[in-house]
Amino acid sequence: MDILNNHNGLYTDFYELTMAQGYFMEGMQEKQVVFDYNFRKNPFDCGYVIFAGLEDLIGSLKNFKYSNEAIDYLRQNGFNPDFLEYLKKFSFRGTIKSVREGEVVFPITPILRVEGNIIECQILETIILNYLNFESLIATKASRIRKVAENRIVSDFGLRRAQGLGGLQASRAAVIGGIDSTSNVLAGYLYDLDVSGTQAHSWIQSFNDELTAFRKYAETYPSKTILLVDTYDTLRSGVPNAIKVAKELKEKGHDLKAIRLDSGDLAYLSKKARKMLDEAGLESTKILASNQLNEYIIRSLLFQGAPIDGFGVGTELVTGKSNAALDGVYKLAMMNEIPKLKLSDTFEKITIPGKKDIFRFYDDHGYFYADCIVLEGENIIKEMHHPYEKGKKCNLEGLKYESLLETALDKGEITTFSKSIEEIKKYRDERLAKLPEEHQRFEKPHIYKVGLSKKLNDLRNNLVYQMQNKNPVRR
Repeated sequence: MDILNNHNGLYTDFYELTMAQGYFMEGMQEKQVVFDYNFRKNPFDCGYVIFAGLEDLIGSLKNFKYSNEAIDYLRQNGFNPDFLEYLKKFSFRGTIKSVREGEVVFPITPILRVEGNIIECQILETIILNYLNFESLIATKASRIRKVAENRIVSDFGLRRAQGLGGLQASRAAVIGGIDSTSNVLAGYLYDLDVSGTQAHSWIQSFNDELTAFRKYAETYPSKTILLVDTYDTLRSGVPNAIKVAKELKEKGHDLKAIRLDSGDLAYLSKKARKMLDEAGLESTKILASNQLNEYIIRSLLFQGAPIDGFGVGTELVTGKSNAALDGVYKLAMMNEIPKLKLSDTFEKITIPGKKDIFRFYDDHGYFYADCIVLEGENIIKEMHHPYEKGKKCNLEGLKYESLLETALDKGEITTFSKSIEEIKKYRDERLAKLPEEHQRFEKPHIYKVGLSKKLNDLRNNLVYQMQNKNPVRR
């Protein structure tokens, strides 16, 4: 973290700085622009994304400056002295509007908007994509795990398999998405997360026998003893020894909180272990499980009737397996009040021009019905047009709606109070509760309606026509 705090302005791609210098040398630094952040496709074949990373991003922008050491480094890489003098005084003084962290969001909607001069908005591209793409990916994965686990305990065990310092943001995003706690102590400290953990197999192996290892751990943590029972033989050794220690704890006024299974057939072993514990009068002792778990394995275990009370999920959670990244993009939408558009041979990759807002419409039962992307200032929306299929539209007349974008930074100053993780989690719960189940199912979720207002659709179509005629394809 100290590395980033001391050199935050360097946390960008080289081409952002070469473009920024180009703008500076062309005298364009006062040109005012609007950039949009959105993503093109839901990960994990999911029907939605949980937006995360905003608080981390806003916090980092306070330190996004260029130290003397950073300026010297850029000088060694050939940057112009006049441009470096400009960077010495650099800080982001623009405006950011965004949906709230924890919001349920969908492809192509401009969920974050950046306004300012062209240099500051360009330089921020990489850090915006880096933070929001990653944390939103992990929060979405976590929400799927939470959905199948229902009210059972779920803890993040992923730091040792995470991609370097990204493990910190992964733990934060996992909790936003629905995970209860993390083994990541630094993330717990930085983000005020609940931390949890007991022992590894090395603890058991370091004693002459398993029973002694269990007893010594129980002596140290009598009121919160959880025992890992699969080091040698789960059913012949681990569970019987845990039962012995549980009875010794009970004589001292304590209960064995749980046993943990970390290998083997978790459904079979948990059923056998539950029977053994119950027969020993240890009905209150819980069974926890870990070992390369994901939402599909957890769902399978519960479908099989595995009496597992909690899960430790690691690698597949913090790496966002099986999607390596969220397909987020950051595109120029306006310059000096003139809408801008990027053409593509693929219609889906043609950008949406102008300064925009998102209106979320509700059905008659209070559930999310559709998101309409509108031009800023529009307030009467009767229909929305499909973003890609010409002539296809959706009637919205009479439906209640709300604007989703809020100001997070205004001319470089933070305008919203920092939200705690618990507040963000509560908001996520409230929003997911309003998303119809057909959009939350694991297999072939129903596609959520996202479209453009007529005014915005006409603007895009007219710009496409103008640009195609201005730059005709030569054959």
